[in-house]
Amino acid sequence: MSGDSDSLVGAGERALEAGEWLAARSSFEAALELEETPEALLGLGNALWWLDETEASLRSRERAYAAFRHRPDPFRAAVTALQLAYHYGANLGDVPAAGGWGARAARLVEEFELAPLEGWVLLGQAAGATTGGNPQVGEGFARRAREFGRRFGDNDLELCALSQIGGALVLMGRVEEGVLLLDEAMAGALGGEGGPETVVHASCVTMVCCNRAAELKRAAQWIRAAGEFNRRYGSPHLDAVCRTAYGEVLLATGRWQEAETELRSALQKMSRTAEPLVRTGALAKLAELRLAQGRLEEAARLLDGVEDHPATAYAIAALHLARRELVPAASIVRRRLRTVGEASLEAALLLEFLIEVEIEQGAHEAAVMRGRELAALAASSSCDVIVARAERALGRALVATGDPDGAAAHLERAFEAFGRLELPLEACRTRVLLARAIAASEPEAAIAEARGALASLEGLGAARDADAAAAFLRTLGVRAARSGPRGVGLLTKRELEVLGLLGEGLSNPQIAERLFLTRKTVENHVASVLSKLRLSGRAEAAAYAVRHLEG
Repeated sequence: MSGDSDSLVGAGERALEAGEWLAARSSFEAALELEETPEALLGLGNALWWLDETEASLRSRERAYAAFRHRPDPFRAAVTALQLAYHYGANLGDVPAAGGWGARAARLVEEFELAPLEGWVLLGQAAGATTGGNPQVGEGFARRAREFGRRFGDNDLELCALSQIGGALVLMGRVEEGVLLLDEAMAGALGGEGGPETVVHASCVTMVCCNRAAELKRAAQWIRAAGEFNRRYGSPHLDAVCRTAYGEVLLATGRWQEAETELRSALQKMSRTAEPLVRTGALAKLAELRLAQGRLEEAARLLDGVEDHPATAYAIAALHLARRELVPAASIVRRRLRTVGEASLEAALLLEFLIEVEIEQGAHEAAVMRGRELAALAASSSCDVIVARAERALGRALVATGDPDGAAAHLERAFEAFGRLELPLEACRTRVLLARAIAASEPEAAIAEARGALASLEGLGAARDADAAAAFLRTLGVRAARSGPRGVGLLTKRELEVLGLLGEGLSNPQIAERLFLTRKTVENHVASVLSKLRLSGRAEAAAYAVRHLEG
């Protein structure tokens, strides 16, 4: 490199170390105007990634790789290939490209005996195996990678490998063991033992795995802890992952309006091409929220175009079940089970879902057998959410086969477990099943259980489950079970006020004057009310308000 170019590249690298991405970009671009060098191309690619210009980042790194190979500089070429493998996989979800670049790096490491990089090759193989549904193999690769980190004093590699081991253990159901390693990796990364990309790697693994295992308090705490890092470094990828993960926490714990805010914010921060993996995950969770709210068509629109993505498998299957399309629902879940294996954490969710479908299809004995298989999986794991799902699934199956007494004990344990996990929707659903199980032998207790569940479901805004609970209460002779109309739980406080004034016959200008709002704001609220309640116009909304909001 020429002296001026060398100086600019040095300035860019110092800016990268300080997290000054725009300054780094300017320095590297200025260096490239003088001379195209692989160092400047690689530095620019690194800066562009932090600036959320993923496609441009990958192009710059690919050019850097080719230049390093032509020099030749196999070590830096291998480093660049490893970066490309990671970002093609993590950011774009491009499995062939990620695999190709990973294989290229592995070949260079082997051919030129680049032992310090062998651990990073193993780390990539660990991540690929784990995300591909084989955490057992992923754990083995990650443990070998960690040994290389120790051998060469590479703190970044050791911390990334530690998080990968912990994540694999969690996904295998060994939650207590796994989360301790995730905690250790996060503490080391956020404590400054590794570089910024190590924080991003450890954070992403931790948040995804904690949510899968219903370790929701832990996930929320690490999300907050990573907030300071994000404010300093401004990682768009980590911000999107954090917001999606936090939205999932809020969804699971019943804070649905906040969940929607976080998920929508995550989607707004991502382009359709730069973060397809995280984007699809956010869409899937938002669709699950819509399904719980009984808004099936909106859920379907959210999933349109991403039906074949692994992250949406459960949401798509749940949409089919809600529409009583049992065959495609079962087919999707069985296909996903073949991918993840029946000894994984995700399998518990899928197996319970499949048991519900089999009961709807009348295959009650098969459902009981599958419920006992799930119970065996729960017994061999340290994961509370697997235990809760197994107990509920077996209880549901026993009710279907005409053994309500045997079912009640399982459902009581499931209800208590979901309560401990602070999963209110799952606890309510279990409580309704328990009420069904004891309805014949203890009708008064069944009514009390169902009423309690109904009140909680209405508080959540879980319209479909609330309707089902109300229908069950009517079979027990309880009148007017719903304390509120269908859909009202979906309205915000301000929208309820607008609906009430529509019931009084007020015009938009009159509502604006009454509530001290602009006319445009009132128009938006009215449109939202009509949409959420599926009403055709103001007259129907006024009639609806008179029927349901008086008193």
